[in-house]
Amino acid sequence: MPSTVEQLSPSRVKITVEVPFTDLKPSMDKAYREIARSVNIPGFRRGKVPPMVIDQRFGRGVVIQEAFNDSWQSFYSAAITENKLNPLAQPDLEVTKLEDGDLIEFTAEVDVRPEFSLPDFGSVSASVDAVEVTDDLVDGQLELLRGRFGSRETVERPAQDGDVVVINLVATQGGEPLPDATASDMDYTVGAGQMLDGLDQAVTGLSAGESAIFTSTLVGGPLKDEQADIEVTVTKVQQQELPALDDEFAQMASEFDTMEELRADTKQRLIQAAREQQAAEARDAVLEELLGKVELAAPENLVVQERDARKEQITSQLASAQLTLAQYLDEVEDGKTEDQFWADVEDRARQTLKAQMILDKIAEENSIGVDQNDLTQLILGKARQEGSSPQQIADHLKEHPHHIEEYMIEIRRNKALGLIVAAADVTDSNGDKVDLSGVSEAEAAPPSTPSDESDT
Repeated sequence: MPSTVEQLSPSRVKITVEVPFTDLKPSMDKAYREIARSVNIPGFRRGKVPPMVIDQRFGRGVVIQEAFNDSWQSFYSAAITENKLNPLAQPDLEVTKLEDGDLIEFTAEVDVRPEFSLPDFGSVSASVDAVEVTDDLVDGQLELLRGRFGSRETVERPAQDGDVVVINLVATQGGEPLPDATASDMDYTVGAGQMLDGLDQAVTGLSAGESAIFTSTLVGGPLKDEQADIEVTVTKVQQQELPALDDEFAQMASEFDTMEELRADTKQRLIQAAREQQAAEARDAVLEELLGKVELAAPENLVVQERDARKEQITSQLASAQLTLAQYLDEVEDGKTEDQFWADVEDRARQTLKAQMILDKIAEENSIGVDQNDLTQLILGKARQEGSSPQQIADHLKEHPHHIEEYMIEIRRNKALGLIVAAADVTDSNGDKVDLSGVSEAEAAPPSTPSDESDT
């Protein structure tokens, strides 16, 4: 089965494939059988219609078309392998010659990974934040744990610092209530310094059933950053009763016998979490550095497809949140115009495709494989990230088996990036070399490209 390749651009080729009819015969026989089973022709039993009668009744061209549709993928794949190409998308097909009984010729135009050189991984360097777990962080975690084992008691007295109050909020401008700036039955911890400026001062000293009015700046919604009069009404005052941080608490809240052991374990967990975050940052930074070292342009039509897919997703997310893009930019990315935002989306799409091509080439050159254990680890990692169970992820794969191949590709690229990170010079903000040993690839799984999380 001869094939030739014409280079249309650095990243697009036209493959011409000649298929002898002898190679097409199995698919021709299959097409005749399937047509014979699907038609009713007087004088013939279903499935027993001779090929000559099918040709007369439906035309031989129909049979050839069915046979080609059934077989072109295998001929195309053989040509891809023979010519050592790396396709990036589905091809555009065209039958260019048909000599019945002799051969059929077709062309396939497809985007392929262009040729490019990889740098010495040892020349890649990156810097990340140092791991710092202070006593204040440990204290904060222990206070959160303490709060989960605390209790509340409703009290008949004015609210004071540390109490939990249940409040209603009504905002007005010029005496007119603002429908988008009201809330009911909200829990608020006095002294937390959250939500609205002036709220802590307003609720301090109020008893259940009492109200106060204060002026503040709205922090969200269509009237964000505007001044409004806020009436806060306290409907309940609750005093928090927290257990003492002692050995008895450690035994109640954990598997440890002493507070010293619980504190040490809490610190170790924070250190491990910080190391995992540092490892993820290191992989992002290394990949970004590598992208800057490789001369490679992503096929423009694939960039457009990726950009449009992202744009559709973002538009859907904004609609679900009942936000316009202008409101989102005002609240989250102050100062960025819509044109700048969409330009950034397109740039991220381009960088994603470039990263994928680089990691795929590294994986091929290093014969990186994927096994069942790799898939299991990825499922466990995704379950942690999504807050679901591994069984839920596995059930999803059973329902959508094509996602298994996507997972395999993700694992392979992840392993490829791991090779680069291991060889790169990664230091922290203190100038010390970062030791990434003991942090699993699943825990430090990279995005497709640096900062390529959801665009909104």
